[in-house]
Formats: sequence, C-alpha cells, structure tokens
Amino acid sequence: MKPALLEVMRMNRICRMVLATCLGSFILVIFYFQIMRRNPFGVDICCRKGSRSPLQELYNPTQLELSNTAVLHQMRRDQVTDTCRANSALSRKRRVLTPNDLKHLVVDEDHELIYCYVPKVACTNWKRLMMVLSGRGKYSDPMEIPANEAHVAANLKTLNQYSIPEINHRLKSYLKFLFVREPFERLVSAYRNKFTQKYNTSFHKRYGTKIIRRQRKNATQEALRRGGDVRFEEFVAYLIDPHTQREEPFNEHWQTVHSLCHPCHIHYDLVGKYETLEEDSNYVLQLAGVGSYLKFPTYAKSTRTTDEMTTEFFQNISSEHQTQLYEVYKLDFLMFNYSVPSYLKLE
Repeated sequence: MKPALLEVMRMNRICRMVLATCLGSFILVIFYFQIMRRNPFGVDICCRKGSRSPLQELYNPTQLELSNTAVLHQMRRDQVTDTCRANSALSRKRRVLTPNDLKHLVVDEDHELIYCYVPKVACTNWKRLMMVLSGRGKYSDPMEIPANEAHVAANLKTLNQYSIPEINHRLKSYLKFLFVREPFERLVSAYRNKFTQKYNTSFHKRYGTKIIRRQRKNATQEALRRGGDVRFEEFVAYLIDPHTQREEPFNEHWQTVHSLCHPCHIHYDLVGKYETLEEDSNYVLQLAGVGSYLKFPTYAKSTRTTDEMTTEFFQNISSEHQTQLYEVYKLDFLMFNYSVPSYLKLE
C-alpha cells in the first residue's frame, strides 16, 4: 500500500510541474505577442546600449568622407554661431539661463536626444516621435498618437525637470536639435490657427479681447467680450507695441525662436528647417540609430500657410509697422539664414 501511495504522490508532483511549465510557456507567448503588437518592427526602440551615440555619429561618422547633409548642417551651425557673435548685445541679454528657460527642451534618455520644440514648426509630429522614442515600447506608430495627447506635458520629460548637474551633463553629452521656419510665415500660421478658427476660444478670450481693446477704435461690446475676430493688422500692432513686451513674454506660438530655444547659450548640433522637414527629420532619426524602422510622418496638409499666403497678409501692413515687426524677429531671420522677404517695404 505504501509504495502505491508514494507512486501516486510522485505522479501528482510531476503533473503539477508539467502544468506549471505549460502555464509559464503560455504566459510567455502572450507576453511576446503583446510586445510584438506594440512594436511590430521587432526592434528594441528603447535602448541603444553598446552602440554609438548620436553625437558620435554626427561628429565622428563611421564613413571617412563627410556627406553633403553633414556639410549642410555644419554651415547652419556656423551661421548661428556667427550671428550670435555679431549680435552679442542682443542675443546675450541674459548671461545665465534658469530652469524655466529649458521647458521647451524635450529629453529622450534612451537615445540621448534633446529636442527644442517650436510651435508652428511641425512640433506636434516631432512630439509624437519623441513619445515613440522615449516610450519604451508603449508606442510604435507616431500617427496613432492623438494630437492633443502629444501636447500633454506629462507625456514627455523636459530638461527643466532635472537637477543642475544633470542638466549640464545632458547638454554636454546628448545630441541637441531644433526645427525652424521662415519667421513671418510661422507668424501668419500662428495667427490663422489661433485667431481665425472658431474652436480656439481660449486664445480669443485671453489674447483676442486684449488686442481688440488696445488696437480697435470703437470696438463693439460683442467683440470686446468674445475677442474672436482679431484682424491681422491688429495682431501686428499688438506685437510691436512696447507695452505688450513690458507686460509679459510673448505666447510661445509667436515668440521668437531664439527666445524659446536660446541658441546663443545652448550649442545645437542640428538645425532642421521646415522647408526641408522630411529630410532633416529622417537625418536626426538616422543619427539616433532608428532610421531603418522609424520615419518622420508624411502627410499632405492643404491648409498649410505658404509664402504666397504670407505675402497677401502683409499687403495691408504699413511700411512703418513692417519695419518694426522685422526688428522684433530680425535675429531669427539672420540666425537661420532667411532673407528679407521681397514683399516687405522696410523704411
């Protein structure tokens, strides 16, 4: 009887071990397919352990000859440096940056990237890309991330959230990049988006009512209350009004790039341009080691603000106001090598 009982107990243990092994294998299979669903490329997006950093790829490329793209970006870096040096009195009004100055610099720890986002320069899609890069497999397709989710501050880590030693280490060791756009085209894009769209009531209330109150004679009570019909001429008058700049900093959508990203204090390794957005973006991704499976989203946007559209908006702006507005954005024109627009009538 005893040997039979021992045999039964031994068989029970074997059955439990087999069951546990099967269950464990089943869980592993489920986990694998969950990972593959999140990251169908089958590539580890999160980490670049043991590989060359983006900075090494940029400044010490594996190929001996510099590519045309690398030469182009060196020229853009030199343009920024030369402009900062030639306009040091303007560009370095503030000698030391505070953590608050770094809130536009998005950090991706895994790929050692720092991206300074500039509103109205494809920043929604670049924030989506940064969420994919820093999400550790949570996201795989940037275009599946809703636009409003890309702008939720908690979804991305910015440089101002680190300690001073950590900030300095990242500024020294990570590849830093930004994207710029022809300044007045960006300005018209901001105006069209924030003041001509009915859904932007928060901007109408906060800025529209203020602009109309200051710049429109005999404004109706309805306009003063809603602020939803700001004219471009009024918007320009508001921007060049000394009282505006004394009162508070510009909103980020029309703030100058050099005030948002501080390129005279922070050495940017890459300056991408809206005019060559796709090529420059994919170059960044290539340097980060993810270019083979992650690309900048491409889409046709028929409502995009163009140079021709910008020309039309400036037709009703006086030469005096055009000159004053150019002075506000002059450093951006010079720093990023944009020529004075042909439609301007500068005094």
